[in-house]
Amino acid sequence: MKKFNLFKEIITTSTSGLKKAIENGDKFAINIKGEIRKEPFNEKDILIYHGTPDKLKPLEITLGNKYQVVVDKERVLIKAFGNWQELIAINTPQASYDDTTADGVDEFPTKEMEDIGWHAIEFNISYRKLVEILEQECEGILFCIEQENPFQFSGFGFLDDFDNARDILFAFCKNKIEYLLANDDEYDINDLTDDEKDTVKFFKIVI
Repeated sequence: MKKFNLFKEIITTSTSGLKKAIENGDKFAINIKGEIRKEPFNEKDILIYHGTPDKLKPLEITLGNKYQVVVDKERVLIKAFGNWQELIAINTPQASYDDTTADGVDEFPTKEMEDIGWHAIEFNISYRKLVEILEQECEGILFCIEQENPFQFSGFGFLDDFDNARDILFAFCKNKIEYLLANDDEYDINDLTDDEKDTVKFFKIVI
């Protein structure tokens, strides 16, 4: 997945397009590509603004005081990290998974992926680890704010292909559990719990 870190990214939109949207007087949104969007949004719409600007204010301040805006002739340059808390609420419905809280990710976007996560826990494969696999192996966008000193992270995952993500997670868990059964004394194939046996069956592991 590609990381879109709002602390670093500048979103560019059209000056004329933004002026037209504001003049219309309707609520609209701006996505990370700088495109103007209206509801209903889809899973491809990762938003950095959603609202109804005051058409009487200059472009530099019309989005609100939590945005840094520079008007450069035909372009409007926007930095949006200051409005992150509000962006959480408007992006949650479209996101594949939510990693914005201290509790971390606790739910995947499809029942099939959720079943994988639920079974994987029986062999101490955490949702955190599965999210790391998704971010390493899958196509999509990790939309976040992240800084190193002091460390801060909050973000959403937007997956391009749920079926591909499901297959990647399934293969990872199957390989990991096969390794544990073969090499970890904690998992004796002759002394598995009923839940562990169900997990072995779920991942189609032959023992």
